[in-house]
Amino acid sequence: MRIPRTVLCAAALATLAVPATASASAATTAPAALPLVRDCDRPGPWTVGTNAVNIRKSPTTRSSIVGVLYRSHRFTVHSSRGGWHYITDRTTGVKGWVSGSYVYRDAYMCLD
Repeated sequence: MRIPRTVLCAAALATLAVPATASASAATTAPAALPLVRDCDRPGPWTVGTNAVNIRKSPTTRSSIVGVLYRSHRFTVHSSRGGWHYITDRTTGVKGWVSGSYVYRDAYMCLD
């Protein structure tokens, strides 16, 4: 008995497709049960790691100082480049670059 090649190929593809769709549907339902981001996994606020940090006009130690960021000041980081962060000091309103060696982001940790 001779079976056409197209029928044989279609049967082979159908047997391969059934396990793939079953595993794909299981894979898409499993992660939905877990929350993607928990409150304790989110990044914390930025903090000054020393008493004071110079805010500079450009991301280099040779640029002029436009302000000082003290430990008690709150600030927003807008971008980062080459170990420097472009920030806005929310206490004084000064914008500029600070070295990443002196500011860091607190991290929250889940204990479960």
